[in-house]
Amino acid sequence: MWSSAQIDFSQRVSPRDLPELMDGNVSYEDFRDCLRSLETVNRWLLGYRPTLAWLDQVVPTSSDPVHIVDVGCGGGDMLRQIAGWARRRGIAVQLTGIDLNPFAARAAAESTPKELGITWVTGDAMLYRPEKPVDIVISSLMAHHLENDEIVALLGWMEATVQVGWFVNDLERSKRSSRMFGWVRWHWLVRHDGPVSFRRAFREEDWVRLLAAAEVPQASVTVEKWRPGRLCVGRWK
Repeated sequence: MWSSAQIDFSQRVSPRDLPELMDGNVSYEDFRDCLRSLETVNRWLLGYRPTLAWLDQVVPTSSDPVHIVDVGCGGGDMLRQIAGWARRRGIAVQLTGIDLNPFAARAAAESTPKELGITWVTGDAMLYRPEKPVDIVISSLMAHHLENDEIVALLGWMEATVQVGWFVNDLERSKRSSRMFGWVRWHWLVRHDGPVSFRRAFREEDWVRLLAAAEVPQASVTVEKWRPGRLCVGRWK
């Protein structure tokens, strides 16, 4: 394993040039266990906090359920956190998780109590046609899996789709953030893919360029660092 001290973090590395193992040909059991390990990472490193804090600011007071779609939902841990957040605040929600990988819906369903009523969809989010309009789109640790042109397309789709706003919770590209993955013995896929993810992650200037390319009005967008290791982009219409 390379040391982060030897790596140039000044430029984002293309996912095509530096693949993550979990995006390749792994067994369902390894994929599921990797997602469960990532859930532990998110709890320990406060990874849910930025999304929940943003929802506190933007979710409207309404008797109608707020439809929240999680793009690249993985094992569904973010939506489970949102379900708890909504229950504590007495907010009615309709929660939908979408992921291209068919293993994700299976893993999410296995880990999620049925009474939460979360819907899991396998497919391309940009082809998703829900019966109920989408109020909010979120994504967590998904954008760094995409090429820049794919991120621009996703931003355009979110702009055209949401009624209230969207939020991207992802990683900040830095040596300090990458070093966190040397401290604990995560699942073997996480130990490999974690440092790779930080090399494919973002700095504020990357998001400025991507938002401009997607023609998103930047006056209504926030780009915020959250410690440890997160860089999040929010848009409230």
